[in-house]
Amino acid sequence: AGRILIPLPNTGAMGRKRNNFYMRSLFLLALCIFGLLQYHNFNYLESRDNVLGDAVTNDSDDAILAMVPATLHKYLTPHSRNHTTAGAGSALLLNTSSPGGVTATTLSFDVYHPPNITEIKRQIVRYNDMQLVLNEDTFGPLQNDSVIIVVQVHTRITYLRHLIVSLAQAQDISKVLLVFSHDYYDDDINDLVQQIDFCKVLQIFYPYSIQTHPNEYPGVDPNDCPRNIKKEQALISNCNNAMYPDLYGHYREAKFTQTKHHWIWKANRVFNELEVTRFHTGLVLFLEEDHYVAEDFLYLLAMMQQRTKDLCPQCNVLSLGTYLKTFNYYTYHSKTKKKSYASSLISTSSLLGYNRNTNNRNSVQLAVSSSYSSSSSAAQSSSTSSLKSAKVYVGDTTDNQKASDLKRENTSIKRGNLINTVTATAATSDTNNEQSSKDSSNKNGAQTWNYHVLPSLYSVYQKVEVMPWVSSKHNMGFAFNRTTWTNIRKCARHFCTYDDYNWDWSLQHVSQQCLHRKLHAMIVKGPRVFHIGECGVHHKNKNCESNQVISKVQHVLRIARNSHQLFPRSLTLTVPSLMKKSKLRKGNGGWGDLRDHELCLNMTLSNR
Repeated sequence: AGRILIPLPNTGAMGRKRNNFYMRSLFLLALCIFGLLQYHNFNYLESRDNVLGDAVTNDSDDAILAMVPATLHKYLTPHSRNHTTAGAGSALLLNTSSPGGVTATTLSFDVYHPPNITEIKRQIVRYNDMQLVLNEDTFGPLQNDSVIIVVQVHTRITYLRHLIVSLAQAQDISKVLLVFSHDYYDDDINDLVQQIDFCKVLQIFYPYSIQTHPNEYPGVDPNDCPRNIKKEQALISNCNNAMYPDLYGHYREAKFTQTKHHWIWKANRVFNELEVTRFHTGLVLFLEEDHYVAEDFLYLLAMMQQRTKDLCPQCNVLSLGTYLKTFNYYTYHSKTKKKSYASSLISTSSLLGYNRNTNNRNSVQLAVSSSYSSSSSAAQSSSTSSLKSAKVYVGDTTDNQKASDLKRENTSIKRGNLINTVTATAATSDTNNEQSSKDSSNKNGAQTWNYHVLPSLYSVYQKVEVMPWVSSKHNMGFAFNRTTWTNIRKCARHFCTYDDYNWDWSLQHVSQQCLHRKLHAMIVKGPRVFHIGECGVHHKNKNCESNQVISKVQHVLRIARNSHQLFPRSLTLTVPSLMKKSKLRKGNGGWGDLRDHELCLNMTLSNR
């Protein structure tokens, strides 16, 4: 019998198998392509990172100069004040042989002698009385709505040179009045400032400095109570201000009180005493000698001022320098949506922010965890390789504050929050024992985080945020106008009697306790003011060279410039993370002397 073939129903199994095979093949092919692209991308980023890292570690003077236009090299070149002239005096006889016989040339060296205290006082009075605005004939008189930049200057001329170079490269700098407020008279600093030819310049001199009053108040009077003497012993010895130690039982230290006095004096001087500012209604921007500005900082400041009406009507402070908790430096090009990687550009402490009084503040502190040491030239040369892998850390403001408050109350040891920039720690210690401060800073490390500038911080759509003004976060590169100053000045008693020798903590106290309209700040997320200072009055570090940090800042700004991320087209308001309500804290002390209260109050009076 013949076999009858019965066709099976078409279930599509073969087609599904075929389709599954094709899909798996396509998936494997896509996976291979993706892996290949990632491999090439990784190699590209690694090679570019190595190139950038090599460039950054080149922090020699020549490399720094190469990043600066040749016309500005004059600000970075020190000039000796010792002059050589022909004539009589301390003579040097040079004998030269010639066919006609022997000739003699007499050279005299005019050795520079710094002025004495009497001459310094006379010069300070002369400068302050003259109120001479340099370059006014070139750039014209100050417009009422122009920006005034006030720079507080002490003695660190190296940092000041780089600040001036950065200011010279800023757009619209020719429109500003640049005021240098000095608490130390130095002819080399004066020569540098008077060299400036890119804008109007005015020098003012704080007249109650330690330099001009070394053996009397507000300097160190021989009869002043020692810092750590007990009140009972102070009363027996009848030393000055024995009745009024600070909150922690310590007596006045002149070197720590001067900064607060200087700050309130210069603000009052600019707003209330100078003739050139009599009718000024624009912003006054406060900088310090160890800051460095981006070339678009004035452009961005003007944009922020214009947008306060719609973005933040309650804002009365604009801040160009911010404290950020994390760092892994990316720049971001919003047009192409591509990240331009620039990690390891910043590996030195306090690049994008700093604590003004670095050993006396329980605020955000930056420190580098590299093994860098400047104790020998060999260590310096070996540090360049470690800089590539160095990470930057920052301490937690809140935790630091709680820990330091507890220690302060238990031990009454205050005014010594020294930051060790080598070991990335923040500790509370006693400034009277500098060596023990360094040791304790190694033992009592605060919590730390990696420090990141997020990809969107620098963009053609610049982000800003709004929050109450906080002394430990917004005290760098901030600006306000006469209206805000008038309100602050009305609260001078709160500022001048608050037992804290830090001007910014005192200003926050004024905002919290006295002002009807609290200080509210608009803060730019991509900083335009950088801190380049490694050492200062309070912060003593073995490595006080500025080249490393300056090199990092220059490269950061160059990358932002080349990727067209400076001069943003618009501002975008971002909502900040939920912030805890600022607590009313006790002051940091150092300001219990009634003489300081009276001097401070007297300096807020107008003499115009």
